[in-house]
Amino acid sequence: MPTCTALIVAAGRGSRFGGPLPKQYALLGTQSVLGRTLAVLRATPGIDQIRVVIAAGDEGLYQAAVAGFDLLPPILGGPSRQLSVLNGLEALAVDAPDLVAIHDAARPFVRAADIAACLEAVAAPDVDGAVLGIPLADTLKRVTGRGAISETVPRDNLWLAQTPQIFRFEPLLRAHRAAAALGATEATALTDDAAIAERAGLKVVMVAGNGDNTKITTAEDLQRASTMETRTAFGFDVHGFAPGTAVMLGGLSIPHVQGLSGHSDADVALHALTDAVLGTISAGDIGLHFPPSDLQWRGVSSDRFLKHALGLLAERGGRVVHLDLTLICEAPQIGPHREAMIDSIARIAGIGRDRVSVKATTTEGLGFTGRREGIAAQAVATVEVPRS
Repeated sequence: MPTCTALIVAAGRGSRFGGPLPKQYALLGTQSVLGRTLAVLRATPGIDQIRVVIAAGDEGLYQAAVAGFDLLPPILGGPSRQLSVLNGLEALAVDAPDLVAIHDAARPFVRAADIAACLEAVAAPDVDGAVLGIPLADTLKRVTGRGAISETVPRDNLWLAQTPQIFRFEPLLRAHRAAAALGATEATALTDDAAIAERAGLKVVMVAGNGDNTKITTAEDLQRASTMETRTAFGFDVHGFAPGTAVMLGGLSIPHVQGLSGHSDADVALHALTDAVLGTISAGDIGLHFPPSDLQWRGVSSDRFLKHALGLLAERGGRVVHLDLTLICEAPQIGPHREAMIDSIARIAGIGRDRVSVKATTTEGLGFTGRREGIAAQAVATVEVPRS
């Protein structure tokens, strides 16, 4: 499978936005616009790494916005978008990926499924790039300097381009280098990476996206996007002990005199968290998405289940506010592993560790957990989603 790095362009000043902060660092609910964008990409299968291009002097704002994401250092941008992207590509060229997905930091509502469609399109052997977009639906007018309509422009075959725009890495790097050699004025006229690729003769295809994938440009855009509601849902799971030498809990392998029985890796903690996240968006339960009868899930790592649920949440424009987990067992002891488990869950979910709580209790020798027959887990997920 080809490797893909997401290059997030966050070096702009956002002159039309106004306000005390560049729009990518403004709060959307309780999280920055950049943080929400990163959360979607972190939950998208096929994205192997994320790098962010920022403006010099924004280092403090950037660190606050990406706390908990465990990213490589940011890349400093240039005086234009084209040069900022070029700086990012040059930094990636040291250990070049097969593909690069260039995305605007100010598009926090992109859907994981649409990114996957772009990745699928660029996998075709005769395609160099794939761009998300939507067909133009409104009537298009050409207007003179005095506001008079001079022409109605046919909208047939016209699309509004969005991001991400995903390309084969090496051809795009060559195209950007060639564009930079044109000089500032001509290069700035190439307003997106697809235009730079087109100029270089690369084959770029359009992939149908979603109207929700809007770019936050003005303060009014941010205000409309900030209309969120909070939802909470509960998850519960149980797995019995089986022969083994370790149990999987919260993405960690914890040594024990037994293992856990289950179709996947039987991570009871991640299963309960998955059901809780699915519950916040009324998306059924883990068995609906990953049936035990399906052999492809035999022995699979349960972080895939939680990432899938988080991806569905991200597709709806939602984000995790907090994950709370309670493990119920007599053994193994959870306390020595609590901090590592918090780090593991936070990493899987792409959130700060301060948004993850792990607790443990026993049933005082009562019931199946008291008889040391298995482990139970309860989870509560709190999320924000756009108000319907």
